This record gives sequence, structure tokens and C-alpha cells, in this order.
Amino acid sequence: MHRYRSHTCAALRPSEVGQTVRLSGWVHRVRDHGGLLFIDLRDHYGLTQIVVDPESPAFKTAETVRSEWVIRIDGEVKARTPDTVNAKLPTGEVEIFAREIEVLAQAQELPLPVFGDLEYPEDVRLKYRFLDLRRDTLHKNIVKRTQIIAAMRREMTGAGFAEYTTPILTASSPEGARDFLVPSRIHPGNFYALPQAPQQYKQLLMVAGFDRYFQIAPCFRDEDPRADRLPGEFYQLDVEMSFVTQDDIWTTMTPVMTQIFEEFADGKPVTKEWPRIPYDVSIRKYGSDKPDLRNPIEMQAVTEHFAGSGFKVFAGMIASNPKVEVWAIPAKTGGSRAFCDRMNAWAQGQGQPGLGYIFWRKEGETLEGAGPLAKNIGPERTDAIRAQLGLGDGDACFFVAGEPSKFYKFAGEARTRAGEELNLVDRDRFECCWIVDFPFFEYNEEEKRIDFAHNPFSMPQGGMEALENQDPLTIKAYQYDAVCNGFEIASGSIRNQSPDLMVKAFEMVGLSKQDVEDRFGGMYRAFQYGAPPHGGCAFGIDRVVMLLCGAKNLREITLFPMNQQAFDLLMNAPSPATLQQLRDLQIRPMPQAPKA
Repeated sequence: MHRYRSHTCAALRPSEVGQTVRLSGWVHRVRDHGGLLFIDLRDHYGLTQIVVDPESPAFKTAETVRSEWVIRIDGEVKARTPDTVNAKLPTGEVEIFAREIEVLAQAQELPLPVFGDLEYPEDVRLKYRFLDLRRDTLHKNIVKRTQIIAAMRREMTGAGFAEYTTPILTASSPEGARDFLVPSRIHPGNFYALPQAPQQYKQLLMVAGFDRYFQIAPCFRDEDPRADRLPGEFYQLDVEMSFVTQDDIWTTMTPVMTQIFEEFADGKPVTKEWPRIPYDVSIRKYGSDKPDLRNPIEMQAVTEHFAGSGFKVFAGMIASNPKVEVWAIPAKTGGSRAFCDRMNAWAQGQGQPGLGYIFWRKEGETLEGAGPLAKNIGPERTDAIRAQLGLGDGDACFFVAGEPSKFYKFAGEARTRAGEELNLVDRDRFECCWIVDFPFFEYNEEEKRIDFAHNPFSMPQGGMEALENQDPLTIKAYQYDAVCNGFEIASGSIRNQSPDLMVKAFEMVGLSKQDVEDRFGGMYRAFQYGAPPHGGCAFGIDRVVMLLCGAKNLREITLFPMNQQAFDLLMNAPSPATLQQLRDLQIRPMPQAPKA
């Protein structure tokens, strides 16, 4: 028999009854039932119940073991009686009567409980992550993550892609976040950068004559953490294809990712045909470029119903500024004054003056609008709004007014709030879509200049003619995002492979041809020698796994994450370098300026 185990703790079934077996694992818990000891033994694969009676030679050792000790047991597999079968466990029809127990390792008093999934302070969980990872839900999430990545590789290979590995030590790039810099010992005073993404390398692979590339790529960005983005590093399913249009990319990746979601969705419905929603439409309908389509609320413009109306606040804004619009946020089943007042109070808590509303109720046989706005604009306009939005008895509608570019985000948040408060969101499904036709440029308010809105290496719609003759803020790009349940899970574009077009695009954000040659010389040179039309995308693996695990935070699907301050409590990183390391790199840390 093997030194440590003949079976795992998830393997035994009634077919093994009568066999002598050997298991090793962690003591999940010990129960004393009137002198009869029960030990739940756990390993990576599952859990098996061990029984130790006072007549067993192993009983004396069994009395000493404690939670999270590592033990080996030898014993006989027996069938449980019908009234003791545990249907929740794969091994729940059997138990092992122990004849021998060997303690392989003892455990000190635990700084956090392993049994159960109770809430516990995050700093303790991260410092003792090796214990935290023993907890059932987190352990299963990590296993599921590896299975999802394996499925991605399988599906991509099946779709004709090959996996290529790109460098980790590279040059600084304009991806939009801060780089992690790595000082060079061989070239003192110079630095490598960890890649924010393999963007330039995968495009160079296309220029080099490869075709369907993918990579499970680590990416590094020195940016502040949030719930859906960890500090430091993340992983993405990186994709690039030659001789393709954006339609080719959508039709290739939609079935791949739909299969991944369906495989790990635990039976929840998944969108089969992902709708393609233009960016401008998404902003107007949902107030976001990453809409949660499980929420059925769709906003509409109702400006005409308030123009010249008795509601002077909106009417005056419309009359004085042609850019002003009034948007309606319909809320089916929200037609109570109490709910409307809660929404109004929430809006004030967001720094808004309030949130105007109308709700409809039947007075006898008549359906009437109620609320201050209804009184101000009158029954005809109120009913016209109701008819446009398809509302009825017991429904409500909220209104925001101003220049859409300034209020759309708040409108989107109000839509989300209303949908969640009224339980309109179907949480047991995965609704996916492509958001397409993103703006190529945006106006940088801080620096008072034009800037790239998305990936700077994207192809502008209209090409050179658009760059030379069109208002930059009206130019669209062949850029797109994939969105699922309100989370951006991918971003991509058709690339700009023309050197002249590339220079022109960068000139419009204030960079010269020399700047382009200096900063992106490898790609700029490559485009001089026959670059094929190409494009791609990158799916955020961490976000996909988070959605499929039903987790609320990326730390629940990541092995060894940092905390919110970008500190690794387990490994105590970052930490100061030694004097010898600094000498080798010819670096002298600058003293920190005193805080004001």
C-alpha cells in the first residue's frame, strides 16, 4: 500500500465496502458521541467520515488529535445505516472504521476558523492566506478558476488558435495606467517595465506572419485597487487575428465565451446571440457603457413633454440651452409615494438636488398621474409620457434634466438603483453583449486637450479622411467591449496598421512623429514592412471567474491577493531593498517629502 494513501477523501463509495484503505488529510473536525469518536477527514478532493471506537488500537491517538492536524489513517470501509447516510457528501454512504492513526503534523491554535465560511477580518485572512484557502468556498473558487482557464485553452485551440508567450520585461507603454518599473543592473539608470498588456507584441506577431494568437497573459498595472480590479497584476485571455473585420472577431469569440459560461454557469441561462449595442445607444438607454441587461429598465428622452410646460425648472433649462434634454427612467411596480420618496432621498445623498417623479394610480376607473411634476405639467402631458413609456397602474417614472454628457452617469446609477430596489433584476442568468462604435477621442478636462478615449492603436472609422476633416470628438473607432451582468469582461479593436495613419492619430493628441518613433519604434518600424489588417480583444479572466463563482470581490477568486493598500501581508511586500541590491542597481532612494 502507498505510504500515505490508497484513495483520496472523495473517492470511496459502497463498492469499496469491506476493503482496507489508507487516507491522509487534515482533521476537519472531531465529534465525541458518548465515547465513539467521529473524525471528518479532508483533503483537496473532498471529505470522508472516520469512526474510532474505544476498542480500536487507534483510539488513544484519536483522542489527542485536533482540528487541522494532518493525519494518516488505515481502516475498513463500512456502509452507513440508512438513517445516518449523508446525501450532501459524495462519500456520504460509507465511513471508515479506523485501525491505525499516524499524526503527520500538528497545528497550533488557528488565527482564523477553517470550518465554515464565516466573515473574518480581511487583514487576518490575507496574512494567513494558506489557512484561508482551506475554507470550502474559497478553495472551490480557486479550483473552478483553474478549470475555467483550462476550458478557455481548450476552446481557443479548438477554434484554430495557438498559444504564444510574450516577454514580461519590456518597455513602458501608453495603456493608460502607471507602469511597474524594473531597474536594470546591466544598464544602470535605465528601466524595464512590466507589461500592462501584451498589446504591441501580439500586433507584432501578426506583422510577423502568425495568424490566430492567444495567451493566458499576466498583466501588470500600478493602479489603485477596487472590488472588480486587484492592485498589481491580473490575467487576461489575450486574442489577436489577421485579415479580419470586427464582425469576424465577434462571431469567433461569442461562441467560445458562451460555451465557457454555459459550462460553468450551474444551469443558469446564458445569452446565445450577444446583441451589439452602439456606445451612444448604450449611454442613452442605460446610462453606462457596461449595462446590466438583466435590469429591464430602459431610459428614454422625453424632452418634448417638458418643453414649454408648467414645470418651470425643466422648461427654463430647455429654453435656454439647446443641449439640454430630459430623460425618463421608467420604474414598473414602483408606483408608491414611499418608494418615490426613497429614490428622491437617495439622489440627494448622491449630491443631486433631487429626483423628480410621477407615479400612476387608478382613481375609480380613471388612471391618473400623481406627484408634484404631474400637477405642474398637467394631465395631457403626464398621460403622453405614460403612453410613450408603456406604463400603467402602480408604475412610476423618474426624471433627470441637463446636458446628457454631464448627467448620464447619475441617470444610469438611478436606473440601477430602481431596478435593484424593485427586484426587477433577474440575478439567475448571464446577460452578455458587445458595446461597439466607441468614440476615438475624448476631451481631457484636466489638461484641456484632445486625448484617446480607448486603445490608441485602434483604427478610426473613416480612416485618414476622418482624421483630417471631421470634428475629432465625433470620430468613432473600430473598438468594442464585451459586457456581462454590468461588468466589462473584454475590450478590443481593429488595429491601425498604417504608419501614416498612426502618426496622424498621435499628432492629434499632441505627439509628434518623432515621439511616435521614440515611444513605439518597434511597431512603427514593423508597419513599414507590410502589416496585415488585424484586430483582437482581451477577456479579463479574473472578472469572468468572479461572475461564474458568484463572488462579489476578486480577492475571493485569487490565490494570494494584496490588500486594499496594495500590500502583500503574507510575504511582507513591498519591502526595502538591501544596500547591496541598491549598489548593484546604482539606485539611491529619495527621501519622502514631509506630508502637509
